[in-house]
Formats: sequence, C-alpha cells, structure tokens
Amino acid sequence: MNEINLPNATVMLDKFASDLGLEMLYAGRGIIKLTSISVDRPGLRMAGFYSYFDTQRIMIIGLTEHEYLHSFSAEERKAKIEKLFECGEIPCIIFSRDLPVMPEFTECARKSGTPLFRSCKMTTSVMADLFVYLNRILAPEMTMHGVLMDVFGVGILITGHSGVGKSETAMELIKRGHRLVADDSVLIKRVENELVGTAPERIRYFMELRGIGIINVKNMYGSGSILDEKQVELVVELEHWVQGKEYDRISGESQTEDILGIKIPKLIVPISPGRNLSILIEVAARNHRLRNMGYDAAQELIQRTIGR
Repeated sequence: MNEINLPNATVMLDKFASDLGLEMLYAGRGIIKLTSISVDRPGLRMAGFYSYFDTQRIMIIGLTEHEYLHSFSAEERKAKIEKLFECGEIPCIIFSRDLPVMPEFTECARKSGTPLFRSCKMTTSVMADLFVYLNRILAPEMTMHGVLMDVFGVGILITGHSGVGKSETAMELIKRGHRLVADDSVLIKRVENELVGTAPERIRYFMELRGIGIINVKNMYGSGSILDEKQVELVVELEHWVQGKEYDRISGESQTEDILGIKIPKLIVPISPGRNLSILIEVAARNHRLRNMGYDAAQELIQRTIGR
C-alpha cells in the first residue's frame, strides 16, 4: 500500500550543523523541528511589524539586523529581542558572517531553549544553503511498494503484486552489475520537479528473497552493488501474463504513472515461463535513454513503412 506523508522533519543539532557547516553556539532544546521551507530575516519584526510573522521559520541574523539592533540602547535592544522570542517557538537562529552574538540573544535563547548557530558565510549564501536543504528535507514524500534499481544509470522502479518476482528480478540485475537502491519499501520525495527514491533507514541494503530469507546486499556483493538514492525515471510493472489481454507491442512507454503530481513513463511487462526479465529491464533502460536523446525506434519503423 502506498502512503503519502506530510512534510515535516525533526533533525538532531549535530547533523543539522554538519549538513550546513554551522558552528553550534547553544544546544537549547536539543532538536530542530522543521515544518516550513521558508526562512526569516526579522528586520521588519524588529521595527515593530509583526503581521504575517511565521515563528515556524528558521531565523537568520545578518549584518543589517545586527547593526540595526546596535543602534538602540541596551534596554531598547533587549525589549526588541524579547518580543521576537515571545511570538512562538522558533526552530533555531543562525548568525551569519561570524557575527558576535549579543548577550540579550543568548539570554532569551536560554529561557526559551532556542538553539543558536553561527556561520562564516555571507547572509545570502546561508539563505541559499538553507533553501536547498529545506526543499530537500521537507519535500513531499510517499512510500511505494516495489524495488528501485539503478540500471545503466536509469532509475527504474519495479512494481507489481506481492510474489510476482520483483526481488528475484532485482537480484539477477545486481548479479549483472547493476545497483540496488531499495527493496520492498521505496521512500520517494518530490524535490523540485524530480522524484528521488531511497530506502527507509531501517531496511537499507536489505532484501527479502522467498525461500532464502533476508540478505544484506552490501555485505554479500560489495559497496558497488548498492546506491543510497536515485532519481525515479521509469516504472516497470510486472504482472502475470493474462490470456487474451492485448499488450503494447510497438510504442512502449505510452502509459504513465502519477507519483506526487509528476507523470513517469510506465511499462507493463507480462511474466511467462522463458522470459528473462532482467534482460528485458536492461533493454527498457537502454531504450529509455535513447528516447531521452530523441531517438524512437518505433517511430523510425513507422516512417520506413509509410515511406514504402
């Protein structure tokens, strides 16, 4: 069953600091709860305009805000900073340009448990890093039942009913030199206009083979047999051959599957004795790459036929 999750994330402070190259000044509540992809520079708030102030955004203090606060007396500055913290639980505050942290900020942060960080980068650079980071970590996501493989550089999501042979096909592909991203449960995120798939942390590198049990693909076949994430470019649905059903024999990739609002080319591959599914998926990957480069064998055949 496919499951869609609402964007939100809880990040540990050391991971957040490491991912963004930040210096941790105060740990506060110990975690950062992220629900918004936007960031806030509180210049207008400090000037007294608090309409549309979203305290769920990460707050950045740049040179402009720093110098503005320094233009006031210590008493006025403290009142303005306290007002910021009274509006809600801010995920964290980042000081750019290696700016010194005012004692008033440290005091209010300790009272509210708000984590404080500092970056040596310019404010615009910090905001750009956060934009990329937040768009990725808070991207809309869903979990799909299937196997995600990297075949000749093409991210192929193999789907089908339980027991149809998805994992066995993936194992044959691994033996042929291709790489596993996720087995059984595939976590897919929409990052901008791309779908990026990965495995849930608890089952990463593991695969279930009926009659054999659970195996660790990385330990068994080496680090070259796995990949942490891959863009989903093609869906291949395996199904048992249905007598009398018409299968596409010419156009290919005429169907699509909607995943998080993005339509992905889809192939339905019937299973019957004697069909080598791993080779068929390799051919599908190569053909998909040719189509992306503008070549369509079916169209060429049609043109040759018409030309006669």
